[in-house]
Amino acid sequence: MMSTNQIPAIFKAYDIRGLVDSEITPDFTFATGVAFARFLQQEREPGSVVIGEDMRPSSPVLADAFSAGVTSQGLDVNRIGLASTDMLYFASGKLNLPGAMFTASHNPAEYNGIKMCLSGARPIGKESGLLTIENFVRQGSPMFIRSMGLEKEVEMLMEYVDYLLSLVDMSEMRRLKIVVDAGNGMAGYTAPAIFERLNVELIPMYFELDGTFPNHEANPIDPKNLRDLQKAVKKQKADLGLAFDGDADRCFLVDENGETVNPSDLTCLVAARELARVPGSTIIYNLISSRAVLEVVEENSGKGLRSRVGHSYIKKMMADSGAIFGGEHSGHFYFKDFWRADSGALAALHAIAALGSNNASISKILKPYQRYVSSGEINSVVSDAAAEMEKIEVKYGSQSGVEIDHLDGLSVNGDTWWFNLRSSNTEPLLRLNVEAKTQARMEKVRDEVLKAIKGK
Repeated sequence: MMSTNQIPAIFKAYDIRGLVDSEITPDFTFATGVAFARFLQQEREPGSVVIGEDMRPSSPVLADAFSAGVTSQGLDVNRIGLASTDMLYFASGKLNLPGAMFTASHNPAEYNGIKMCLSGARPIGKESGLLTIENFVRQGSPMFIRSMGLEKEVEMLMEYVDYLLSLVDMSEMRRLKIVVDAGNGMAGYTAPAIFERLNVELIPMYFELDGTFPNHEANPIDPKNLRDLQKAVKKQKADLGLAFDGDADRCFLVDENGETVNPSDLTCLVAARELARVPGSTIIYNLISSRAVLEVVEENSGKGLRSRVGHSYIKKMMADSGAIFGGEHSGHFYFKDFWRADSGALAALHAIAALGSNNASISKILKPYQRYVSSGEINSVVSDAAAEMEKIEVKYGSQSGVEIDHLDGLSVNGDTWWFNLRSSNTEPLLRLNVEAKTQARMEKVRDEVLKAIKGK
């Protein structure tokens, strides 16, 4: 049993993530497996757990210890081996079992972590069970004499690919040339199985599974990690470039000109496609998404719902509203038909299908959705985030035609512009996102807010 002072503060809002050896150890993951099993028994969940793992060198050892913790409580384990996070969600949904994925997503090589879900790929976050699991780990678990659960290996890759391809019509496709940058992450395992079924010339980049990330961090939200892909798309005269993060649950696009695509543009594209398939449906977008998303949803006779940032909020809102699709600015895309879970591969298939069934380029297809200019996320170090937001609210709240809301931090909406300020959960930071109709207006608002934060 681990003592409380041995347990680091690595339970985050949606998952567990920390440094291997110093924070995440086999002892810790064994204790977490025991705690997860106790939580599942308390929730009257099925008596088996699905476990997947990414390509990090530490993942198999940590997953072994977690599995031993689960089976020590009498629950069975299905090991699916190497997997992307959305493949683990698929297994949880298809088998209707709770699951655990060993990955630190886009974090550097020295990190690892655990993403957990209930049966049917329902999310577990701080407010939906993760705090209980953390408390069980910290308190230690009572010892009982009980029968050990059984562990077995289960192959899910081909079923996962079959299911993805059943959700998107790829039958009427022209031949495409696509560059895929897996970043030495799990897309190097899943993408070949998917693309061999498509009418595509695949040009692979960094498909070798390597948890030390020798080429670049598997974090496509950082522009520097897309530069190799941008160059390759132009050099190869490809139709499209795709970049995935380390556990391949996020997808970013590069167009045929080597330009990066705002994830809100892909949200618009998938929303329009899903609304054509199921007219009148609800689409969810988070509050950092472009205003264009709501406009496109309403133009296609859909209903748009605005969500806080974070997958557990979007998944809950999808369940409550019956929404068929949700998109986030961070490259996460959620599908009702995929157990409301996020799948980078499924979002990519929608983009490929739209491009392959159209003689236009991807930049021309996405052009109607590019209606605003965004700043991207800008972080400012502050000593008191709440006080800074209050100061900004006073500054803008008295202006004519400006609307304020507090759905997630502070959102200030003007006629042709808006911005949102949110405090970080883990660091003394304020995160600013600005969008406006023109570049000049965006820069003016951005600079005004940053100047106010700095007290100048």
